[in-house]
Amino acid sequence: MLAPAGFHVAVRVGFAFPEYEWNTLPRAWVCVYTRDALMLYDPVTRWIYENTGSVRWSEIGLDDPRNVLALAANHGLTFGAAICVVDENEPGIRTFGTFARSDTDFTDEEIATLTAHLARLHRQEPIALILTDAEIETLRMLRDGLLTKQIAHELEISESAVKQRLKSVKTKLDARNTIHAVTIAERRGLFRMA
Repeated sequence: MLAPAGFHVAVRVGFAFPEYEWNTLPRAWVCVYTRDALMLYDPVTRWIYENTGSVRWSEIGLDDPRNVLALAANHGLTFGAAICVVDENEPGIRTFGTFARSDTDFTDEEIATLTAHLARLHRQEPIALILTDAEIETLRMLRDGLLTKQIAHELEISESAVKQRLKSVKTKLDARNTIHAVTIAERRGLFRMA
């Protein structure tokens, strides 16, 4: 694992919110960061919103008036890298990540690997455009715990039609099964959009 101390990735951030995000940073750090509104003073966050490309935390030359990086180190987030990717065809939309470890700084090769991964995430078509409204509705009902038979009854369609929708969803999302499809949709923010 390239970021054993944790990471935060936000995909396709527009005006304010990402389409989806992952945060594996230590819970205690997230609580301090949130409680003390450190995002407003964080040189890593400022770098991400002012630049594209990649940088090690140690190379960021911005002021750190609230000692955010020192506080992060107290939570095992000693070394880090920040990466931001954009597409010139979509100005204002960015995908970024901050990655942390406690043992040693990130190598150029590790940063290149992380950058390539973020670029792939950024290029993904929004999940709401991949699935039809009927597939999204069926997937949402499955997520809410309804069985195939119950979904068919609620939608007034046949069970085979429900199964066909779910089969299509699995194919489009490259999911192993319906539970995996729900997980993918959840991670990619599908259910927050409604």
